[in-house]
Amino acid sequence: MTTTVLVTTDYLTPGDEVDVLLREAGLTTRHHPLRGVRDPGELVAVLHGCAGALIANEPMTAEVFAEAPALRAVVRTGVGYDSVDVAAATRAGVSVSNLPGVNANAVAEYTMALLLAQARRLVPVAEGVRAGHWPRDDGAELRGKTLGLLGYGAAARAVVPLARAFGLSVLCTTGVPEDHRHDPGVRFVELPELLATADFLSVHTALRPDTRHLIDAAALARMKPTAHLINTARGAIVDETALAAAVRAGRLAGAALDVTGVEPLPAVSPLRDVPGITVYSHLAGQTAEARRAAGLEGARELIAALRGRPRSSLNAHLLER
Repeated sequence: MTTTVLVTTDYLTPGDEVDVLLREAGLTTRHHPLRGVRDPGELVAVLHGCAGALIANEPMTAEVFAEAPALRAVVRTGVGYDSVDVAAATRAGVSVSNLPGVNANAVAEYTMALLLAQARRLVPVAEGVRAGHWPRDDGAELRGKTLGLLGYGAAARAVVPLARAFGLSVLCTTGVPEDHRHDPGVRFVELPELLATADFLSVHTALRPDTRHLIDAAALARMKPTAHLINTARGAIVDETALAAAVRAGRLAGAALDVTGVEPLPAVSPLRDVPGITVYSHLAGQTAEARRAAGLEGARELIAALRGRPRSSLNAHLLER
């Protein structure tokens, strides 16, 4: 009897090295790449008969798990797993894994790119030249400024040496226990101080009920009017309506957002056409190197999970009970 696995990550294709790795492990692969939004009914249909799934940002809800009785393991080819109802997966007996740190270097470099783009106004300058103008407004240097990191996961930790090389002071707010805060180049502070002090606030925390709209109107009001917000984590951590209003009113200098609450960005989003806000298309972890690592590590984790030995499962300890 064959064991079928679904692959939905859009950059993984039939015949590539990830596909070969899965098939050499005795698995039959079924590719249905996720591009944009997928209807839950379609997801249930393509999951039919699958024991495992290597997924992108699929909406793995309780209803999906209930309609996929053959499913035993799900692996996210990335770090965030807010699109997966882990509690429902646990009730269904399905192991859920993510890949912590797999794209940390890519996200860290991209974060610095966004900092530089905001500080030197690269996007509006390029747009001005394209429109036939020759913008000569000044920008700002990073050296001597303060970077605030919201979160202290692998990507945030990878940002620290890059930021310090540019002469930035680094503050961080995190729930990570003090005995796991080993970086002498970081000063750890509470959120109100982080908001009030940072010239650049970079979001790196996970999306949870307590972080949804954590950066709301009240939080934005604490920030310097010259500050910039950078988000490479999850869009819903930021109240987009409040952010747009703050930038339009001059209460915040601007924002560079790699993620939004709804992706792709809706035509009616309040973030559209706000001078100072630049929205990118969720590319922080999307380098050739990070994609290759995520695909291969995800495949290895899926094989291990289907054999009952997952290495980065979020709920295996509960399943064992």
